[in-house]
Amino acid sequence: MKAIIYQEYGTAKNLTLQEVNRPEPKEDEVLVKVLAASVNQADGHLLSGTPFPVRFTAGFFKPKHQVLGADISGVIERVGKNVTQFKIGEHVYGDLSGIGFGGFAEYALAKEKALAKKPNNLTFEEAAALPMASVTALQGLRDLGKIKKGDEVLINGASGGVGGFAIQIAKAFGAKVTAVCSGRNVNQAKALGADEVIDYSKRNFTLENKEYDLIFDGPVNHSLREIAGVLKDRGRYVAFGFSMEALLMGSWKSFRIGKHFKTLMAKVKQADMELIAKLAEEGKIKPHIQQSFTLDEVPQALDLLKNRKVSGKLVITI
Repeated sequence: MKAIIYQEYGTAKNLTLQEVNRPEPKEDEVLVKVLAASVNQADGHLLSGTPFPVRFTAGFFKPKHQVLGADISGVIERVGKNVTQFKIGEHVYGDLSGIGFGGFAEYALAKEKALAKKPNNLTFEEAAALPMASVTALQGLRDLGKIKKGDEVLINGASGGVGGFAIQIAKAFGAKVTAVCSGRNVNQAKALGADEVIDYSKRNFTLENKEYDLIFDGPVNHSLREIAGVLKDRGRYVAFGFSMEALLMGSWKSFRIGKHFKTLMAKVKQADMELIAKLAEEGKIKPHIQQSFTLDEVPQALDLLKNRKVSGKLVITI
């Protein structure tokens, strides 16, 4: 089979398309014929080996796993004898980040818990855009953000993969959504359901006279002090981008002022992927795909993501 391989940490230049042996599933695994995948910031971190703590799990001096790619969709090709949830021929999508990645290939191994049935109304490319970004948004808003109907929610970084799903999921929960993004993505944010859109080049939401029940933050480009000024009493702040300040000071500041500051570490959960599939089939969420690539174009896709010129998701058709 063909796969995108990397053997040393570095840039997208380290990635090569190679012919490798097709993996064989163990007793508790399935083999998926991958029809589509998508790229995430996690792939970029593993490729570069940065920030350095990534290497404690990915391999200290060189990558432990040589095929990137967490988000996949495809068809079950083979099943191990202990597999009970899936059958050969079923259409699935999933997140391989908890089991060694491997999605940028014609075939990939997966545990049952990493997969869910593909939404019937989505293409394989659309389904591949869902797993990591949509589950991150769901867990951040629902589990840490305690979102509820009627909440005033601000999503900072609303044009990215996670942010775009966050708009739709927040609306599905009955919240009123203010999206913060660049001017070129204002119409996209409105199309995804945002009630109000702030162009960050023209307005600074932390300086405006409006408070929010929940702030969901990807860029993490404001201090906790600034954020606290626009949070309501008992308001919740969730950073889904990396924030050293929120990580180190969030609990102390939460205790001190009664507003809650948390950092999200999303986890692969089959039940959450099943809920995402249900929301997609109900028409409440739909991926926004900026561009599609072929398997040999994975390096270009990762370079585009690294340069942060992405609104929505980048998918790989295999």
